[in-house]
Amino acid sequence: MSINIKEGELILIDKELNWTSFDVVNKIRYAIKKKFDIKKIKVGHAGTLDPLATGLLIICCGKMTKSINNFSAMNKTYSGKITIGSTTPSYDLETKPNVHYPIDHIDEKLILKTAKKFVGKIFQTPPMFSAIKKDGVRLYNLARQGKEIKIDKREVSIDSFEITSFNLPEISFNVTCSKGTYIRSLAHDFGKELNSGAHLSELRRIKIGDYSVKDSVKVMDFIRGI
Repeated sequence: MSINIKEGELILIDKELNWTSFDVVNKIRYAIKKKFDIKKIKVGHAGTLDPLATGLLIICCGKMTKSINNFSAMNKTYSGKITIGSTTPSYDLETKPNVHYPIDHIDEKLILKTAKKFVGKIFQTPPMFSAIKKDGVRLYNLARQGKEIKIDKREVSIDSFEITSFNLPEISFNVTCSKGTYIRSLAHDFGKELNSGAHLSELRRIKIGDYSVKDSVKVMDFIRGI
């Protein structure tokens, strides 16, 4: 795989489980600097993926970093799983379920009906376990200190929210949404709307705009190929 250092490069990475987005950036930056014997190169990503999420991460190198905001603004498509009947402080499996709810009243018809309510422009509250800053401090740092603060709701757009399988307490879904959408918050709010609780148990980003994870490579495969 050839890299155009002078003009910049767009790299499609399939991020693996437990890697942070910055882990990927740092690994690629180090590999490029070592391969081409250069002291400095700009490398960034166009849209964070949580450590427990996998899938498409757009990496920009050199002059291509000037286009990061353009890529970040593109709609994202995810597949994943939501577990109904329990919530976690982080809205996913970074933390353990701490509250349990009944699910006897929930059937496939209610699930499908509820999913339709989330299509269009909606307001959601980002999780406390997020990288958003409050007074210069990341929310996840405050959350890990046991602090809770008021977080303003944000308007996001859900283009489609499709339930692809139903096997309580777990459902599978595909969702296409705007920049800034927290799928963890979507799962949490979905549980509330069911008069129950829910958390995100699996997430994979499969598209950013027209860019597909099918055209991406694993980090180490990319490094071996340059």
